[in-house]
Amino acid sequence: MRRISRRRSIRRYNVKKNEQYEMTITDLGTNGEGIGKIDGFTYFVEGALPGERVKILAVKVKKSYGYGKLLEVLAPSPHRVEPGCPVYARCGGCTLQHLSYEAQLEWKTKLVKDALERIGGVGNPLVTHCVGMKEPFAYRNKAQFPIRTVNGLPAAGFFSARSHKLVPVDDCAIQHPVNGDILRILQSFLAEFGIPCYDENTHTGVVRHVLTRCAFCTGEVMVCIVVNAKKLPHAETLAERLNEALGGKLAGLVLNMNRARTNVILGQETLALWGKASITDFIDGLRFEISPLSFFQVNPVQTEILYATALALADVRPADTVADIYCGIGTMSLLFAQKAKTVVGVELVPQAIADAEANAAANGITNVSFVADYAEKALPAIAQERGEGFDIIVLDPPRRGCDAAVLDAAAALAPRTIVYVSCDPGTLARDVKHLAALGYALGDVRPVDMFPQTTHVETVVLLSKLKSTTSIEVKINLDEMDLTK
Repeated sequence: MRRISRRRSIRRYNVKKNEQYEMTITDLGTNGEGIGKIDGFTYFVEGALPGERVKILAVKVKKSYGYGKLLEVLAPSPHRVEPGCPVYARCGGCTLQHLSYEAQLEWKTKLVKDALERIGGVGNPLVTHCVGMKEPFAYRNKAQFPIRTVNGLPAAGFFSARSHKLVPVDDCAIQHPVNGDILRILQSFLAEFGIPCYDENTHTGVVRHVLTRCAFCTGEVMVCIVVNAKKLPHAETLAERLNEALGGKLAGLVLNMNRARTNVILGQETLALWGKASITDFIDGLRFEISPLSFFQVNPVQTEILYATALALADVRPADTVADIYCGIGTMSLLFAQKAKTVVGVELVPQAIADAEANAAANGITNVSFVADYAEKALPAIAQERGEGFDIIVLDPPRRGCDAAVLDAAAALAPRTIVYVSCDPGTLARDVKHLAALGYALGDVRPVDMFPQTTHVETVVLLSKLKSTTSIEVKINLDEMDLTK
């Protein structure tokens, strides 16, 4: 009896590493790279744009796809523009400066829509056009610059893509303009006093990073020096020079101690060397104190649009109870508290909760409380203590999205509305699919461009409870949950 082979035939592509090819770019990947095919073989090419005919060098070849280095643009896209940043081609920060801003917004809208269709299984999602900025540069209120020795001198900059090779910069086109002055003063100070920069290979040296926060409303500036040590020599001199250069707007010079052999930028111990260890800024009239470790949206102009969108989709009523999950320092909690009956903010980081409580007190808002715990534990425990669920649950997770346990706990309380604020379309789509299985229908989807010139996009979505789940079913879910975990 003849044996029948079940082995699949594997297509052989006639592409070779280190060979040059011409190809047409047909799409843009999630990391901003151009995508096209050579005889059916998919290539990813950084710096290439859809519609362009390009010449590439094949630098990596896998079984069914490869990576190419852009050698020449033979026929440019009408949306190609000249990047304004002198180190754009070498820096690992911005990835879309060569694409016109109008086209960036079109692509980000498509990115969100495609993710919801492909990953989330949503047919024809209601995605509005991505809300952009009038001036899409100099928008960031937070910067983190690694400090290293380059050609024998202290240098600040950014790491090039997929490496720890420092690209020195004097300024950054998307950061607050004061950063240029801060970097020049710091580098001069380190050279003058012979303070060594960090070497990650030997884990020696003192200064690892400089982190800056700039308040767009008050003008206050905080400079945080991250050190592989317990002190910073001549700190008073540095503070005086910075304050003079900033026109008296230096709120504080802060020392953060990180002596671990790690890629994590900030350590847990922070000390104010001069002034205070925070800056004061405002969102929609509310006052917030922001420390080096605080999570605070980096684009203040678009933040007001983002949060106004979340409030509008939530359609908050005066009798509503709200849970704000991943609440950070309480920004959205306090905004929702101005419209709702009560708000509970949940966040795992105790310091963030302490900041949130301080921000509530500073703004005289008393109908909000905060809990430092895992959301999947806190939500059912709070609901059981109160004897009721929530009308609205707000989810604002980090880039990795929500854990399934958090989504399950939120849906078990059967809120009328879930408002999900996402910074990653892929994990948003995954979580929307999970919530759909738990009885929540996706409504409006509104992308907001918080990060112009980059591939990142923030999205606010509305999820509404289908009518099938009753309050009795919700009570059963609460009773069956193990609150001792």
